[in-house]
Amino acid sequence: MNQQNIVFSVYTRAVDPEAYPAGLAAAVHFAYEDPQGNAVPLNGNYGILFAVGEINRDDTILPIGVTKPRIFSMDKETIGICGRRILEDGTLMDGYFLWKTRDLIHFESHGYITGEELERWDLNTQLAVPQNLGEAAIHYWSPIKAKKVTLPKSVEIHAPEELEQISATVSYSDGSKAVKKVDWDPEDLKKLSLPVPENGGTCEVRGMIRRPDFSFPLAKGYGDPVIFFWEGKWYYISTNDNLDDIGLYVREGDTVESLFEEGVTEHLILPFDPERGLEQTFWAPEFHVIGGELYILFAVSGPVWGPQCQVMRFKKGGSIIRESDWEDPISVVRTDGSPLATDGITLDMTYIPAKSGSYMVWSYRRNIGTPLDTGSMLCIARVDEKKPWQLTSDPVLLSRPMLGWENVEGTINNEGPYAFQKDGKVYLTYSGGSANAYTYAVGLLTADSGDNLTDPASWNKSITPVLTFYSVEGVYGPGHNSFYTNEQGELMIAYHGETGLKETLRCDGIRRVHFRKDGTPYFQMAAQEDLPEEKREVRLTVTMYR
Repeated sequence: MNQQNIVFSVYTRAVDPEAYPAGLAAAVHFAYEDPQGNAVPLNGNYGILFAVGEINRDDTILPIGVTKPRIFSMDKETIGICGRRILEDGTLMDGYFLWKTRDLIHFESHGYITGEELERWDLNTQLAVPQNLGEAAIHYWSPIKAKKVTLPKSVEIHAPEELEQISATVSYSDGSKAVKKVDWDPEDLKKLSLPVPENGGTCEVRGMIRRPDFSFPLAKGYGDPVIFFWEGKWYYISTNDNLDDIGLYVREGDTVESLFEEGVTEHLILPFDPERGLEQTFWAPEFHVIGGELYILFAVSGPVWGPQCQVMRFKKGGSIIRESDWEDPISVVRTDGSPLATDGITLDMTYIPAKSGSYMVWSYRRNIGTPLDTGSMLCIARVDEKKPWQLTSDPVLLSRPMLGWENVEGTINNEGPYAFQKDGKVYLTYSGGSANAYTYAVGLLTADSGDNLTDPASWNKSITPVLTFYSVEGVYGPGHNSFYTNEQGELMIAYHGETGLKETLRCDGIRRVHFRKDGTPYFQMAAQEDLPEEKREVRLTVTMYR
């Protein structure tokens, strides 16, 4: 690389209807120039800046992309990126989209601007930026990979059990680190149990650093997976496509791995039941502890298709896998007791226990399958944790599928919300694109946990999806995810995806969530990037004292 500057370029990609449609191709892509003068794509050659569509008078969404992107200096600290507005069919529109950034990592959308307004700047397809700024951007938009394993060369202990406190630290390409447990060789540990001289005895022990490594697919024909730990057992619940999404089934195991063993038992806890209006689309069940009680949030339809959000409470002292230990489902209602929606469908409800209160987030859609389809949108409202089936505030629109990656060839989706919290922040993931095809992807909304989450201004919506079919080799259309914390305290993401570009069978997967040096989550780390197999084995010299 040039010691003074790094050259960045912007471009769009050619539309490939089979592998990279217009909603993705008509976005701003970035590359940098390496020391040999080659252009190296960032973000895996997937788009970074996506244009925002428009709301038509009939409340439908007009998808918009960009063409002929340009990058330029607006002032000493601000970089501008613009692109001519374009429809999905390639028709040029008036005006340009403008984004501003100071670091090529965080971007502010400034919406529409005219060509005349752009004339004040020197527009080009390339821009040289200072080396420190450029290198930081390259690290951010490139895969994060393990680089170094650090472990003490020797330790002194008085009991073999003390080795459990010895962990390895893995350093990554972006400067971040992760502490990992080590499984020590049982045969070597026996040496530490032998009588040792009064002045101590020394030996070498071998170990393998733990690395979450779940093969994909884990379960075929299942969507919207949730992994949950409760009273010493692990549980798995999902939408069961193999049974046409009818019934709620739960798996129970001593480990997460056991939930996906061949022949594992699936326990029916909510069956097809016309008398209770439980007939179709048993969708997206989630376990949540609300006000100290366990609930399942899900959606279901009666004889006429039209899923609506439900809550189902667990009977105290019961068994999660026993049908009789769950109360009858209750429809979620508004503050006055009226239905959550009378003019559309509601689904994918999730719960957020933030510092500022308790909230429900769900997906809402009108006129699905018609020319007046609004697309699915995320709504949020407050809820009393003692009565979570009734909202305590009016629903507020949080997000619509306005970005190109959310609205791909008519797959107008903002759905599958699920949150985790860290360092005072609420990270709310959601999915857009096609729910059972390769364009499905995960987006991210972020807010401070103490802010009023029913105020859309409290949230920052990422322009770029955080998980796509370009993220991890062999996983297509990752989306509708959930989170859980494993036995080592690592945050894990469970999701569904497909096994091929043209496959539509939803299958489940799991991987670790990494955290960058700045503390923000990174969802794209494959097991080999987390820790290559050849770096897992470690050796330690141990001096054992009586």
